[in-house]
Amino acid sequence: MEQGENSATAAIFQVLADDHSRRILLAADREPKSAKELSEICGVSLATIYRRVSTLETHGLVEDLSSVDSDGSHRRKYETTLEELHAEVSNGELELSIETRDELADNFSSLWTNLREDL
Repeated sequence: MEQGENSATAAIFQVLADDHSRRILLAADREPKSAKELSEICGVSLATIYRRVSTLETHGLVEDLSSVDSDGSHRRKYETTLEELHAEVSNGELELSIETRDELADNFSSLWTNLREDL
C-alpha cells in the first residue's frame, strides 16, 4: 500500500500517534489477543479497546480473527497485520508505504509459485 500526502496518510499518522493504539498494535503482534486481554495488558477499559481496534481495523492495521467454540460461543481475537511502515520525504511530498502480513504472505506465495514454475 502506498499513499501520497493525503487524508489517508494523515489518518495513519494520527492513529499511530495515539498511545493506546500503539500499545494494542504491540500487544497483538506476537499472537492474537481478545479484547479483555488487550484491556488488561494496556490498562484501559474495554470500551477504549473496542474504539481503538475499530479504528485500527478501518486502516488495515489489525485483523479480527473470529471463531466459534464447540459450545457455540463466539470468540474474537485481534492480531496486528502491520509488518513495516516507511515514511519518505521527497520533492516536497510525504509518502507513506505500509506492508501488512497478508501482503508479505502473498509475495512469498508468488515467489514460491514462480520458483516451482522455473524448476
